[in-house]
Amino acid sequence: MTFVHPPVRSRRPFRVVVCLLPALAVVWAGYQRRWMSDDGHIYVRTVRQVLAGNGPVFNVGERAESSTGTLWQWLLVLAGLPGVDVVTAAVYGGLLLTAAGFALAAWGAARLRTGASGGPLLPLGALVPLALPPVWDFATSGLETGLATCWIAGAWLLLVIRPRALGTAFVLGLGPLVRPDLALVSAVFLGAQWLSARPSRGGALAGAAVAGALPVAYEVFRMGYYGHLMPLPGVTKEASSSLWGRGAAYLADFAGPYLLWLPALFVLAAVLPARHGGRWYGGLRHGRSVPLVPALAPVVAGVLCWAYVIKVGGDFMHARMFLPGLLLLVLPVFVVPATRAWTLTTVGVGAWALVCAASLRIPYEGLVGPRGVADERGVYVRQNAAAHPLRHTFAGFRGNAAYAREVRDAADVGAPTLFLARTRVEGATPAVTGAYTTLGLNGTVIPLDGAALDPIGLAYPLAAHSERIAHARVGHDKRLPDEWIVADRGTGDLPPGMDPARVAAARRALACGPLAELRAATREPLTAGRFLRNVGGALERTAFRFPNDPVRAERELCG
Repeated sequence: MTFVHPPVRSRRPFRVVVCLLPALAVVWAGYQRRWMSDDGHIYVRTVRQVLAGNGPVFNVGERAESSTGTLWQWLLVLAGLPGVDVVTAAVYGGLLLTAAGFALAAWGAARLRTGASGGPLLPLGALVPLALPPVWDFATSGLETGLATCWIAGAWLLLVIRPRALGTAFVLGLGPLVRPDLALVSAVFLGAQWLSARPSRGGALAGAAVAGALPVAYEVFRMGYYGHLMPLPGVTKEASSSLWGRGAAYLADFAGPYLLWLPALFVLAAVLPARHGGRWYGGLRHGRSVPLVPALAPVVAGVLCWAYVIKVGGDFMHARMFLPGLLLLVLPVFVVPATRAWTLTTVGVGAWALVCAASLRIPYEGLVGPRGVADERGVYVRQNAAAHPLRHTFAGFRGNAAYAREVRDAADVGAPTLFLARTRVEGATPAVTGAYTTLGLNGTVIPLDGAALDPIGLAYPLAAHSERIAHARVGHDKRLPDEWIVADRGTGDLPPGMDPARVAAARRALACGPLAELRAATREPLTAGRFLRNVGGALERTAFRFPNDPVRAERELCG
């Protein structure tokens, strides 16, 4: 007698749906809260300069790297080459890259646990970022967050499925070009690749060469072209400083309102180790084992990312700097097998996620919080009086709107004018120069052949190298006094009330020692000799700081 077994129904379509659901959910949530941040408009001006043939600069005649995310800047340039609107590309490109990152994360977690086949899956870890309003906000925003999400998830997927490939090493090495701080992730992932593949000495050297080729080449270009070791915002924000107390407050500002400790407890209870022979069972004694190295690598990288953010004092945008680390921490459990233990865990995290998404919010929605941390999207919604502010109108903020009108009027006339906040002074080099703390707005309204300066120093080397102001708002703790800007850029009469002696001291200081070299490195024609001098002096130049007081600066620099 012959027994005919019924065909086994493939569970692959169900698995595909579960892997795609987080991506579809984040597209829906991000689109509902689409917007463009002021910092996103900083990228846009540099991209417009490149497309206009002026090179990767913020202002013509001064080589300053204002884009923290190098790859994001150049991807926007590629999008703009065929004529695509750069703002549209930044907003919706970021959303699509975020969705791609969520899909890749689910794919990687599925392959980590079950190989190429297996049973049904549950989106356990995916529920954590999907429940958080900051994730919805920064899925667009025009910043590099979407690219970071996609790179982190894609790099980890390659680490899981192709740890021995040189192409994997190349992708893993791109972290510093996505964001400089993601070099930590590259280092951890490359170490995990070595532990997984155990290559020969020649293979390890080949992998290191492939991983470092593009980042090292761009770093040499950066030093020679800009004269610095890092993008200018890293100098402005003192990326090597230690402000642990302020960083801890930034963490509390993120984790507290959303009760993030609750899903963390659920997941930890499920994954407390049951390890045997280099395999991780994740607390499921009858489940499929998981390779330890690729499972732990994103967790180690996420902890290091969060530690670095805390060390440097956090950021002024609520939650933004913690989002890459959060994704890394949940990657190993982004999707999990539908066993009894994982199902119970998913139900618990799902209950938290519903409450979080529906009602848990920061207490300063639409405002700048008491510690200087802002609900950045909410602030721009209010200032532009628009539910989806993709472009600067500031219909709800008359001061910025008035500044934009005055600058545009001066540009139409073509008169040489210097704007210090809302003080207009005749005479400037180039014709229209505006110094304003809202740099994205300034870069939008100042013509490409004008100079859009910010006293904070995100795109203005002189301000970036000034001394930090103690106890100022995070990310805004440099403020170059107006005397320096007039000495550097003004050509006509001084503004009313400005001390001529301080302006004269600033002018003399600008011609002395390291300040003179800083100006030469960023403004002299880029000859081969200048390029080599920039490379040779990049370390010393990046570390240089000068006093805000022009009289003291003149005394120290000129002797």
